[in-house]
Amino acid sequence: MTIVALFLLSSCNKEIVRENKPVENITSATAIAKTDIDNVLDVHIRETQRLLKELMVKLYKRNPRELKKTDLKLPQEHIVRLFELEHTWNFPEFEGKYDVDVIKLTFTDEYKGDRVFSFIAGLTSMIMKSYNYQSEFYMFDSVDPQKLYNAARNIEIAVWKLGHNVDENGELFLYSNSLRTEEVVNLSYERLCGKLIATQDNIAKIIANKKNRTITSVIQRMASAVFLPI
Repeated sequence: MTIVALFLLSSCNKEIVRENKPVENITSATAIAKTDIDNVLDVHIRETQRLLKELMVKLYKRNPRELKKTDLKLPQEHIVRLFELEHTWNFPEFEGKYDVDVIKLTFTDEYKGDRVFSFIAGLTSMIMKSYNYQSEFYMFDSVDPQKLYNAARNIEIAVWKLGHNVDENGELFLYSNSLRTEEVVNLSYERLCGKLIATQDNIAKIIANKKNRTITSVIQRMASAVFLPI
């Protein structure tokens, strides 16, 4: 049993994305290797990924031109590429950039690639970095609540950029809340992003309380905010 548990523990440190398995398929050996807090972490990661997938689909529907920039023409194909295939976040179109640098790349005139994919890939890799790139946790695993908190603040910055950053022609790089000033604001984006931030903040508080750690709060003006280290 000890050998099996050690094998499970070592395998979860790889920096790859793995498809989440239904709870009922967890083996008894895996269950033994998990604590309550590990299960809470797993739940928060699954919820975060669900919200990111939903946001990805909504952004592709709002910005169909981005789908024309790659050979993958359906939002679901991009979801499979990012969330279901094994990878190390080294997507060739980003030329060696990761997490927050990919988010920044989305809002530059020089980048001509699929901005929906870069935005969601940047967000996802940044969030997963705060979880040590693990999608499942076991009894000897640990996460830093400050990194989880910083990731929540970085999501806020990214969402602000989504609604305010414009290209050299004065047009938003990506449309979300509305296409034109006369349109009624679509609050579904705001609610979805709010859930994403709240999920990250919630797990940061849970882990901080569990470890008896204090999180250093950061207050920034969104217009001049900088991404926090993870």
